[in-house]
Amino acid sequence: MENFNHNEILEGMFTDATEGIIVSDSKGNIVLSNPKALQMFGYDKETMCTLIIEDLVPSRFLHMHKEHRSNYHQNPSPRSMGVGRDLWAKSRDGNEFPIEISLSYVKSFDGMLVVSFIIDITERKKKDNELREANELLKKTTFQLSKLNQDLEQKVQERTLELAEMIRKLTESKKEVDMALEKERELNNLKSRFISTASHEFRTPLATIMSSVSLTGKYAESMDKNSMSKHIDRVKSSVNHLTDILNDFLSLDKLEEGAVMANPEYLGLNDLLVAITDEIKPIAKAGQRINFTGLLVNEQIFIDKRILKNIMFNLISNAIKYSNENTNIDIKLSRDGNTLTIEIKDQGIGIPLEDQAHIFERFYRANNIGNMQGTGLGLNIVKKYVEILKGDIQFKSIPEKGTKFTLKLPI
Repeated sequence: MENFNHNEILEGMFTDATEGIIVSDSKGNIVLSNPKALQMFGYDKETMCTLIIEDLVPSRFLHMHKEHRSNYHQNPSPRSMGVGRDLWAKSRDGNEFPIEISLSYVKSFDGMLVVSFIIDITERKKKDNELREANELLKKTTFQLSKLNQDLEQKVQERTLELAEMIRKLTESKKEVDMALEKERELNNLKSRFISTASHEFRTPLATIMSSVSLTGKYAESMDKNSMSKHIDRVKSSVNHLTDILNDFLSLDKLEEGAVMANPEYLGLNDLLVAITDEIKPIAKAGQRINFTGLLVNEQIFIDKRILKNIMFNLISNAIKYSNENTNIDIKLSRDGNTLTIEIKDQGIGIPLEDQAHIFERFYRANNIGNMQGTGLGLNIVKKYVEILKGDIQFKSIPEKGTKFTLKLPI
């Protein structure tokens, strides 16, 4: 096989794979893992890279696993591991779960690396057990019916008992269905209530409109047509953006179903970001500074302008809202080949550690925002927009020190 270094392996690994992927060296040291594997075993990326493969194996299988791993390194080939046997893995909290594993290997400059493709088959096992229990119940019932044919009175009696059991199960099923319907109604009510009160999503363009209208009136007195024209254009732009936001909220279901499509066009990215920051500055708090570092060359970028604008408005307005007066909000653009990176960094209240895993969930709001208005939809919509652009969004946050969101978009 061809030789690859670690970076080439990483570049070929799909971070959105539906199965866990773990790469280990000849000593069993874990060198790479994808997000699904981290979620499956409950580790963060840094901790996972300090482990060996045996740390993920229940203790009762360790003696066999080391031998299997040694044999594989002596005779490597793509294969399914443990055919005909039940395989188990151990998560960080000590819980065990059944898995399927397929092995492959690559030869790197540092030696042979083993690539493990891992699937959590807990639900499948559960369904298999349920099916096996159902088959056993069917066999038992068939046997009982055969006996009942010999005695009509006994048959009537046992069928009556079976009917009573069926009624009991149907009653329980009806209760479960009623509970599910009630939860669905609660969710729909919650969704409607949040959408109807999503006022913070409209405050940015409305504040811009109010500021520009006020300034236009002042410039009218001095007949400063250039300044008037500038603020009239801002009003038009803000009205258009407000309409876009309203349409996005009204079509939230379509967004979730993937019905919203990207319509990319060539545009000067620096010019667009400058216009966005100028438009959003009127809502900044006293002394807040929005610092923008653009690309070295204001080159034309092929991307959806409306979606990118909605993403940036949401992230910058959040940075303003959750930061105090006299703080900096830094926006930085960079390009590496066909990847555009946008960073939005604030010095705000940050996101509590216990909330960080849920911050992109619909209707979720962190527990440190107090009485600040909001719907809990903004970051959920941002993430869906980023997915439409086939990009990625990550963040790092330290409570009381600030948050940095990083967008990576293909161009």
